[in-house]
Amino acid sequence: MSRASSSGRRWRNAVLSKLTWRKSSYSNPDGGACLEVADNAPARTVPVRDSKNPEGPTLILHAPAWAAFVTAVRHGELPGV
Repeated sequence: MSRASSSGRRWRNAVLSKLTWRKSSYSNPDGGACLEVADNAPARTVPVRDSKNPEGPTLILHAPAWAAFVTAVRHGELPGV
C-alpha cells in the first residue's frame, strides 16, 4: 500500500469514527435492510452505510446526489427500492 493511500485511509477512518449515525425511517424494524446516514459529516457530503455492518464500506455521496436519490425514492421513481 502506498503512503498516500495509507494516510488517506487513516484520515477517512478518523473522520468516519466521529460521525453520528441514524437509521433510515424506512428501515425494517426486524433488522432487515437497514440504511444509516451521518448528518454531521463534512460540508456537502452524506456518508451512507449498512447498519448491520458498521465497520464495512461507507458510501460517501455529494449532498445534491443524496437529495436527488431521496426525492426519487419518495416519488416512486426507483422500482424495487
